[in-house]
Amino acid sequence: MVKYAILRNLAATRTASPFESIGPTISAASPPEPQVDIVKADPKDVVEIVKDPQVQALAPVMPTSLIRPVEIAASAAAPGDAWGVAAVKADASSCTGDGVIVSVLDTGIDRAHPAFSGVEIVEEDFSGSGNGDRQGHGSHCAGTIFGRDVDGKRIGIARGVKKALIGKVLADNGSGDSDMIFRGIQWAIDRGAHVISMSLGFDFPGLVKRLTDAGWPVELATSNALEAYRANLRMFDALMRMSVAMAAFRPGTVLVAAAGNESRVNENPDFKIAASLPAAAEGVVSVGALQQQADGKLSIAYFSNTFPQIAAPGVNILSVKVGGGLRALNGTSMACPHVAGVAALWWEALRKSGVVNPSAQLVMARMLASARTDGFASGVVIADRGVGLVTSPP
Repeated sequence: MVKYAILRNLAATRTASPFESIGPTISAASPPEPQVDIVKADPKDVVEIVKDPQVQALAPVMPTSLIRPVEIAASAAAPGDAWGVAAVKADASSCTGDGVIVSVLDTGIDRAHPAFSGVEIVEEDFSGSGNGDRQGHGSHCAGTIFGRDVDGKRIGIARGVKKALIGKVLADNGSGDSDMIFRGIQWAIDRGAHVISMSLGFDFPGLVKRLTDAGWPVELATSNALEAYRANLRMFDALMRMSVAMAAFRPGTVLVAAAGNESRVNENPDFKIAASLPAAAEGVVSVGALQQQADGKLSIAYFSNTFPQIAAPGVNILSVKVGGGLRALNGTSMACPHVAGVAALWWEALRKSGVVNPSAQLVMARMLASARTDGFASGVVIADRGVGLVTSPP
């Protein structure tokens, strides 16, 4: 028996063949109603499952993992406030994220940390390891998005956020499964999240190892893992198409994901890995990592996966340390929450501008259009930085 994630549209739809999805059939009078179900089934029964007119996509459950921080020499950033705050111009913005609901899908949160004082935190555990953050990754990311000042140091991009939905989709060891992510996304959307931040990735090598450890030949294990990865990509694409279709009926949600840390251009300039899931999915804002050089110019972090949509500070990022205090980490995991925080600022800015009901699509469009291309070191190319450095509204 194989564990599958099934995306349904409770408003009647139809699908094509197994693992192949088509866009939801939407009437002018009713929005799609996404629902993620997890079932165990024999692979031969998949054809029958997708005959259900509500099924939009089906994918074998894959292992997932946090995008682990990378060791790298400290940048030229001065001690004090987190340098990324100024780099994305959050310190000069009139917006704070007030009235915006942000969700962080990660390893949980240390809700007792002073950085989260005054924030209404709603927790939900999808990992089975219980609420709270014993790994530290999720708290660090949350601190960059909406953390309050700690010991006189500013760490948060959107310090006015008053409500956060914290979905624990990775266990205390940093691992999880794709069903946890899909259920976490649905939970956050159903509870009104305007922005979802995901500094995690699908573990293709981990699935290959799991299958080979179970006695599968390497070729067969690799082929099945590739098919599972492809199916999960299409699952994400179908979910995002439904999200876009829902924009006519409600504001929608901006999903932001880290591109990944698998590149190694410090070893070989051609050693570039493309953005992985969920960042590679249609409609998800993928984020690459930048570092600040001694001359103040921005360059691409050597580990940052290529083909992101946008870039943000990701080296020597100061944020929450579980149990109290602050620590600096490196990774596209640290860049992703900068973009999520700026997205929260753009939600507020659009409301203030007279756009009474701004949509996720409009927020994404404004954020991508406002990205800056000045300040980069020579040799930085579009494929590595996307449209440029994410920038807060004035």
